[in-house]
Amino acid sequence: MKIHLNTRVRAQGFTLIEIMVVIVILGVLAALIVPKVMGRPDEARISATKQDIGSIIQALKLYKLDNMRYPSTEQGLQALVSKPNSAPIPPNWKGNGYLEKLPKDPWGNSYQYLQPGLHGEIDIISLAADGQEGGEGNDADIGSWEL
Repeated sequence: MKIHLNTRVRAQGFTLIEIMVVIVILGVLAALIVPKVMGRPDEARISATKQDIGSIIQALKLYKLDNMRYPSTEQGLQALVSKPNSAPIPPNWKGNGYLEKLPKDPWGNSYQYLQPGLHGEIDIISLAADGQEGGEGNDADIGSWEL
């Protein structure tokens, strides 16, 4: 039995049309997906803000546990980092503080603090993207009462 090995091996590859079809498909997919992904940074900032506010609230609860009260609005959130010098002076303030440093919101603004708050015992507020009170959408304020 004799096997004939004289078959030609054809070089395999993609034709120009096949490559162009793939590029068109990728372009269509990108046109559909990119707009949806572009909104994600704002969602991530809002989520990070809510996490920051939750951490600040926990630090404030520890402060109250040690000192029987929350810092006053005048003392502000700085009372979590360094011992307040104005009344009411906290009697059992922890030497290393309750936060290492005050976080800024993801838009680079300071968090606002009210005691007593408008929505509860205390309010922590981020003024969001526009840095001003109120707003809608990505400019809407984010507060501790939303957690």
